[in-house]
Amino acid sequence: MCRNIRTLSHFEPPANATEIEAAALQFVRKVSGSTRPSKVNQAAFDEAVHEITHSLEKLLSRLQIQGPARNREVEAAKARARTALRYPDREAGKTRQA
Repeated sequence: MCRNIRTLSHFEPPANATEIEAAALQFVRKVSGSTRPSKVNQAAFDEAVHEITHSLEKLLSRLQIQGPARNREVEAAKARARTALRYPDREAGKTRQA
């Protein structure tokens, strides 16, 4: 799947509308194979993002999760540590230059 889509459930504070819409947009881009749809497809693209955003909001509000909520900063630090292990020759957070 798309590596830019992040887990949104079980965080404190909860995911906001902007984060949910960004995940929906990434999903639609991946599925459609288009980052910028043509004018003729823009309405369908926007409608899909809207519907998926609504579905995600509904899902996240209905999930019943046990245990303590995750901390965004701690999870980001874990991700940086995994990246450093996976790519030891690069500094974490920087893209490879050609």
